[in-house]
Amino acid sequence: MVRVALAIALAVALPVTAATLPGKRIARAHYFSRASVPTGDGPLYHHIGIYAFRRAALARFVSLPPSPLEKRERLEQLRALEAGMRIDAALVDKVPFGVDTPADLDRARALLAPKK
Repeated sequence: MVRVALAIALAVALPVTAATLPGKRIARAHYFSRASVPTGDGPLYHHIGIYAFRRAALARFVSLPPSPLEKRERLEQLRALEAGMRIDAALVDKVPFGVDTPADLDRARALLAPKK
């Protein structure tokens, strides 16, 4: 079974560990990485990001310079976390497909096209 975490950026607060997710559907994200972290036994979560900002939080986020971890991992979510902003993560039951390549875009267009 694939475990999927849907991350939603919400407000300003200190993040806590995502290890609180087992048995819950929503918790706060602690870190994002392109690598499989943490190592060792325990669940790993695949990240699909849909971000909803309150106006003040978005204004704050875009005013922040890229953070050291953001530059290292090339993940802008880390800028928010390093600045003490809260990102909540929710477990979802289905994995949506990403649209990252021209072939993905063709597939999305086909799925969204009116049925004949």
